[in-house]
Amino acid sequence: MNENESFDFFVCLVNFVRGIKQKKEIVMNDFESSISSDAAVRVEHVSKKYCKSLRRSMFYGIQDIMRNSVGLPARSEKLRKDEFWALDDVSFDLKKGETLGIIGPNGSGKTTLLKMINGIFWPDKGKITVKGRVGALIEVGAGFHPLLSGRDNIYVNAAILGMNKREVDKKFDAIVAFADIGDFLDTPVKYYSSGMFVRLGFAVAVHCEPDILLVDEVLAVGDTGFQNKCFNKIGELKKNGTTTILVSHNMHVISTFTGEVVFLNKGRAEYFNSVAEGVKEYTKSFVNEEDLGIEKICSGNDKIKFHEIDINKRIFSPGESFSIAMNYESLVDYAETDIDIAILSSNEPGFYFQATNKAYNKKVDLKKGKHALKIKIENILINNSMAKIMLAIWSQNRSELLFWWRIPVEFKGINYSTGKNFLSVIYEGE
Repeated sequence: MNENESFDFFVCLVNFVRGIKQKKEIVMNDFESSISSDAAVRVEHVSKKYCKSLRRSMFYGIQDIMRNSVGLPARSEKLRKDEFWALDDVSFDLKKGETLGIIGPNGSGKTTLLKMINGIFWPDKGKITVKGRVGALIEVGAGFHPLLSGRDNIYVNAAILGMNKREVDKKFDAIVAFADIGDFLDTPVKYYSSGMFVRLGFAVAVHCEPDILLVDEVLAVGDTGFQNKCFNKIGELKKNGTTTILVSHNMHVISTFTGEVVFLNKGRAEYFNSVAEGVKEYTKSFVNEEDLGIEKICSGNDKIKFHEIDINKRIFSPGESFSIAMNYESLVDYAETDIDIAILSSNEPGFYFQATNKAYNKKVDLKKGKHALKIKIENILINNSMAKIMLAIWSQNRSELLFWWRIPVEFKGINYSTGKNFLSVIYEGE
């Protein structure tokens, strides 16, 4: 089988899968007539359960198939041993052209919810209605075949999203220009970095002219310039009537781009018409209400421990800098960690300042052994106010929260100057 025949085979396979997905959507949309004509997404009392044990999960799967083969319901609404509700009774409606933010801590069910809206998973309870073509960017590399080039994967991924070859041909140059992956277009994508995967995946998703766009936290993998480019495109799609569901840990992004919020916590959902109220509730979920001083939600795990955390001062004048120093001891190497630092208002939801090490092109590897770490922000331009400085450290690709710390501070004086903030990271071993 030559290269062209191989590619044609993959496209045929994708079209077959797409046909199955379309049949599945008919089942999912069997109650579509019961909702208003301007509704784009409806999630009605949706629950999804998983099993902690792989062995039991496989056994339950076989058991469900056997029950289904004799006409009995495959799924039980009761939890079996080692099962838990990843999502529990989630409901919301989203109209055409609206933008919804989904927020919550890691493991709260955000990605699971997006996958069910996209038709990848079935809910164990409840119903989901989706009207229109869906463009989704949920996992890095999803929908790409590693042995095919970026060029071929544009066609394959676009076919999964419902575009035919003629449509892709018309938009191919625009997709390539937006992705901006240079000379790697004809390189097999197995050699792509996670950032290149995101570039190509997002470019295809937004150029398929989706009625509904689903975007998970994967955009955090890209560089700052490309992130801004993506958010500008999301704003453009919103103006053209595209419904968007955005998952993010960045509250500035949520506050800027969304008009309503679903806050997920331990599988349970709370809906907010006001983004500010949703962000406030999310922030409160990390806070010990009895502790009015330093808040330390996470100081490590069984492999790494942070201790002796200190800030150089707690009262600042405009233009001054602050630094947070700490020691840590790790049993393993943590490469390419993400460091989030923010200054939050104490009186109302929102941020005075928010940054990540990657936004400043600062690579931070936490190495095995005993080390010291220092994070410094220079030229803080904030007027008279009470605030809180928050610091969070994540493992690579934000897969695990390693450290979370917050402290109240005070800014005194009026700022009459302009300038940029600067972040530096200093770390040394013993």
